[in-house]
Amino acid sequence: MVFFLFLFSLGLKAQQPGPVSLNLYGGYTFKDEVNFDGFYGYVEEAFQYGGGLEFFLHSTKSLELKYLRMDTDLPLYGPLDTKLNEGAEKGSVSYLLIGGNNYFGNSTSKAIPYAGFDIGIGFVDMKDGGNGSGFAWDAKLGVQIKTPSSVSFKLQAYIQSISGAVGTDFYVYPGGAVIAVPDYASIFQFGLGAVLCFNFK
Repeated sequence: MVFFLFLFSLGLKAQQPGPVSLNLYGGYTFKDEVNFDGFYGYVEEAFQYGGGLEFFLHSTKSLELKYLRMDTDLPLYGPLDTKLNEGAEKGSVSYLLIGGNNYFGNSTSKAIPYAGFDIGIGFVDMKDGGNGSGFAWDAKLGVQIKTPSSVSFKLQAYIQSISGAVGTDFYVYPGGAVIAVPDYASIFQFGLGAVLCFNFK
């Protein structure tokens, strides 16, 4: 996948330089159940927000660097369905991603479909202590709606994932006690969102 992005970026460099877009993200990300070895937890649904810089080096292709975050509840349950972090489930899930977007059809149209794929690092942080990170990716499908000004809008559906192949996640009990949970698990979340784009020549 890194090799694919490298080739993609080389292809972009061969094109005529184009505008840069400052993108402000907002979306609603739905709940996901995460299964550990003998434990399970949830990443609850929440509002996601963030920003990115999108570099158009061709009229239909771009390279984007973005940061996304959502503050949510991350409850953890034991083998007997006992909630282990009652009162200490507040946390956040965030992403630092780089990837490409491809726009379809005529670039002069007012509504332009697009698709994109990004890779990077995902972070899970508990408010009362404990955090983890892992390989992350997202994919999206949407439509960009242009206006007569330099501002445009995007409506999109997306899926995001953080993979935890090795290591340990730490959850905090009320009172500060910590439980270590093997993180052979992945987060998969679907969401619907919008993007406010400010285009600079």
